[in-house]
Amino acid sequence: MDRDLRPTVTGEAFGSTDEGQVDRYTLTNGKGMRVRILTYGGIIQSIEVPDRRGRTANVALGFDNLTDYVERSPYFGCIAGRYANRIALGRFTLDGATYQLPINNDPNSLHGGTVGFDKHIWDTTPFKRGDTVGLVMRHTSPDLDQGYPGTVTTTVTYTLTRDNGIRMEYRATTDKPTVVNLTNHTYFNLAGAGSGRIEGHKLQLNASRYTPVDATLIPTGSLDPVAGTPMDFTRSTAIGARVRDGFHQLVIGRGYDHNWVLDRHGRSGLVQAAKVVEPGSGRVLTVLTEEPGIQFYSGNFLDGTLVGTSGRMYRQGDGFALETQHYPDSPNHPNFPSTVLRPGQVYQTTTVYRFGTTG
Repeated sequence: MDRDLRPTVTGEAFGSTDEGQVDRYTLTNGKGMRVRILTYGGIIQSIEVPDRRGRTANVALGFDNLTDYVERSPYFGCIAGRYANRIALGRFTLDGATYQLPINNDPNSLHGGTVGFDKHIWDTTPFKRGDTVGLVMRHTSPDLDQGYPGTVTTTVTYTLTRDNGIRMEYRATTDKPTVVNLTNHTYFNLAGAGSGRIEGHKLQLNASRYTPVDATLIPTGSLDPVAGTPMDFTRSTAIGARVRDGFHQLVIGRGYDHNWVLDRHGRSGLVQAAKVVEPGSGRVLTVLTEEPGIQFYSGNFLDGTLVGTSGRMYRQGDGFALETQHYPDSPNHPNFPSTVLRPGQVYQTTTVYRFGTTG
């Protein structure tokens, strides 16, 4: 890909659903990075970035057609909401009223229910601002949509920066008290999507505690130390180094599928949450966020039934996700940071995926 060119943003039709036409936007930053984003679900379809030798590859798992996203996607690249991650038994109580959500991850509700934010077409406006390009995406979720109270108006702004970053700014308001927890659910393989397992990637998480889960992957409510366990990524460690250890939490999740409590040390704003290095290509992913937690998922439920943009099957452990978030099931755990949003308040949070290479 040409370097040192002006950033560009272009759009094209990508198919349609019952809601209407789905478009795909291609963003380039003139520095060797190209990102494709769908208006359906705000899905990041592909992320092309150079390796240490300047060779470009797509590092985001995804499909080459809309049908697979609509019918069988395990949340590849999407905006997950109105509540990312799990809510126990699909039920929570707010201000004395109990709300029942769809059960789509038996016995729990996952990523906003059966028709979450990932399954709608977002109103999208492309932009160029200085040396950046991006998309402003908007979606309105009506009162009691998927069982959640309040009409919630959400804006997600994707910006592709000259330093090979994807900046994601989330904003939401409501007309009734509700709960909101938004994230992006991109699966990564820094050696290239479809190239095989990610166990050799080296992961560092800025977290000395995590939220252990029960047999249904719902947090128990405790914040346990990672020290002395396979959950300790405070130092850069290969993802596969301990994934087969008989540690009970790994047995429950068939690998890593847990929320880590970020060590913010009282700092607000963006902090580094995670850093991943793929030794072969030299590609590096750094995740910065304003959120209190991050879900690391090691692709445990990929089973070879999905064929990606590369034309190759995705099997177990062929991709990983790093979902910045508030903790799972927070509405049912008063000791967790609150996800309640009330009228007059603004839900506002930013996460950045930044790509680079080792020397």
